[in-house]
Amino acid sequence: MVMRLRWRRALPVPDPRTPWREAEFCVIDLETTGLDLRRDEVVSYGAAIVRHARIPCGEVVYRQLRPSRPISIGAMTVHGLRAADLAGAARIDEALDELVGLLAGRVPVAHAAWVERAFLDRALARHGRRLHRVMVDTAALLRATRLDGGQGGREPGLEAAARRLRLPVHTPHHALGDAFTTAQLLLALATRMERGRPARAVTVADLYAVSRHHHGPTAER
Repeated sequence: MVMRLRWRRALPVPDPRTPWREAEFCVIDLETTGLDLRRDEVVSYGAAIVRHARIPCGEVVYRQLRPSRPISIGAMTVHGLRAADLAGAARIDEALDELVGLLAGRVPVAHAAWVERAFLDRALARHGRRLHRVMVDTAALLRATRLDGGQGGREPGLEAAARRLRLPVHTPHHALGDAFTTAQLLLALATRMERGRPARAVTVADLYAVSRHHHGPTAER
């Protein structure tokens, strides 16, 4: 599995040397059938585009997907999506072109990004693609800026982090709401990093380096 993954073509991202304010990002959030990163499936995704440090509200995307396995009670309690709600939805294979279109040429961003990476890489594998190694994790940015609320080894909660920074929280545990909240968090945290580096612009590479250095756990959530 690992050897095969190396030969899947990575989706393109902007030049890592690009100042973050000049880059495009795709902030994505997934809701799933459960917590097993290897077997559970995506039941919805939300995406918000960040362009030139702004979030164009007309370019957000929300899609529900019909899984091939049952939704666990725990997952259903969190996101509220039932099998009946998804009966007429597309399968993830039918949404891959849209996902590739959203992600290609943009820097992918997620909160606790190792979760989204695991599910997206599994889905994209059917298209012969995978995410680029450059990905920004807002949970890691929170840890790096010491705004994680002292969570220790746990991932900082998205809603709590947004409230600490006095940002609006948009429909918690809904994929589009969480994507929009994460996009606002990205803007706030990148701006804070910028203030600490007045001599030069914060680049995509800087955001990735912080995300990689301060990443959270890689086990199943």
